[in-house]
Amino acid sequence: MINHLIVSPLLLPLLMGTVIILNANQPVARQRILGLSSCLAVLVMTGILLFQSAEGPIQTYVLGDWPTPFGIVMVLDRLSAMMLFITALLALLCLAHAAPGTDREGKNFHALFQFQLLGINGAFLTGDIFNLFVFFEIMLLSSYGLVLHGGGGLRTRAGMHYVILNLVGSSIFLVGVGILYALLGTLNMADLAVRMAAAPAENAALLQAAGLILFAVFALKAALLPLCFWLPDAYGFTSAPVAALFAVMTKVGVYVILRVYCLIFSEFAGVGAGLLSAWLLPAALITLAAGAAGVAGSRDLRRITAYLVIVSVGTLLAVIGTFQREAIAAAIVYLPHTTFMTAAMFLVADLIRRQRPDAGSELIPDRPVGQPTLLGLLFLTAAVAIGGLPPLSGFFAKVMMLMTVQGNNAAPWIWALVLGSGLLALVALGRAGIIIFWKLLPKDEPGTGRGTSHDPVPVYAPADVFPAAVLLCISPLLVIFGGGITEFAFAAADHVINPVHYIEAVLGPDRSLPLLYPFGGE
Repeated sequence: MINHLIVSPLLLPLLMGTVIILNANQPVARQRILGLSSCLAVLVMTGILLFQSAEGPIQTYVLGDWPTPFGIVMVLDRLSAMMLFITALLALLCLAHAAPGTDREGKNFHALFQFQLLGINGAFLTGDIFNLFVFFEIMLLSSYGLVLHGGGGLRTRAGMHYVILNLVGSSIFLVGVGILYALLGTLNMADLAVRMAAAPAENAALLQAAGLILFAVFALKAALLPLCFWLPDAYGFTSAPVAALFAVMTKVGVYVILRVYCLIFSEFAGVGAGLLSAWLLPAALITLAAGAAGVAGSRDLRRITAYLVIVSVGTLLAVIGTFQREAIAAAIVYLPHTTFMTAAMFLVADLIRRQRPDAGSELIPDRPVGQPTLLGLLFLTAAVAIGGLPPLSGFFAKVMMLMTVQGNNAAPWIWALVLGSGLLALVALGRAGIIIFWKLLPKDEPGTGRGTSHDPVPVYAPADVFPAAVLLCISPLLVIFGGGITEFAFAAADHVINPVHYIEAVLGPDRSLPLLYPFGGE
């Protein structure tokens, strides 16, 4: 029986984005209602899909009922269902944070937001590498507008760097896809895995080149060193709800690296086997170190948070780079924690910025914030969660990751950098908290920042802090339901690390390969 719910995370934002564009001249309040309704509906649908994926096998949806591998296919397994749910929940809360006024700073915010959601969801669902490019483009075109939303010189300059780099990345993506199609004659990812395993040795160099070209593109999306320097400015200068949503965009790159290189270039892929085994872990560790250095050296709370995103990517890919089932499961446990907590810190930083009209998010003395107890509690919770201290979820996820990599030769480096980056994050956030909440100027003394000391300081109603508070409440919930989440993560890791499950779900059991059967077949 066809499960039409699989395409609902694509159809709902596509239709609602179109409706909002057609009503672009309507009041922003009406667009806001449409956007929030769409995000809420997507959250409900992805919640149902998450429950279905946990209880059953991998599901596929073939558009137009074309026989695979010729048609466009969407694939729902445990990992993609989890990523869809994370994205939907984060999108709803980010849009709710934007509702009090950020969405009024420019035109078409809500339409771009819906198309951004469409692109991200499509990247998680697609089973075709060319359609992965298509959804990347939808995601990126929307993000260009969102990064520049509201204008301003710093934002425009950072946005231009972001746009140019990603345009180059898109061109390179097509080169890699073209090489794969020329040599293997297919774009379906499951079929690519089958044909890669049977590819002749004379095509090895070109196929490996295509794989490394694609890796460069995915590394750019994930912000892996040396392709991460665009991120601090792009995330640090854009509006807070956009930056918070973008916390999941780097995870799109992580997801695609995990999917493509455990499926098409898995250890069973013949001439393409283990393509990243010697590259991914060192690159991730260097990224982790660079991100930690950026956290320690930044003098702006939003830039600190942007560098924390790079630390998050480095941590995830360092563990994934071992290509061990237990380590991948641990990374899947850590992924929702780090996505939600960095997004929460972006929103908390925005709440603090608006009550420091002169200094904003810069770490320089300013007048006291209007609600120090409320903002201090939110900031402290976010800092403890990001730093990986007990009893919040970051501690348990990091312990699980460190325990699963013990047998790897790079374990000492992973331990040192993961623990060291956590310590630096705590020191940097602690310093930020001291400056923001304790190192204060007298109320009648003018500040030294870029703002205007006479700007009114807003007083937040419960609705204003609700999105950030909900994101922070997810951390203890991840601990409370940790047993079920861990079980789910191991099952998801089985689907990822064992390509036979994915291949048989898409192509059928008669299209799998004998060399894959020792990993899960007969």
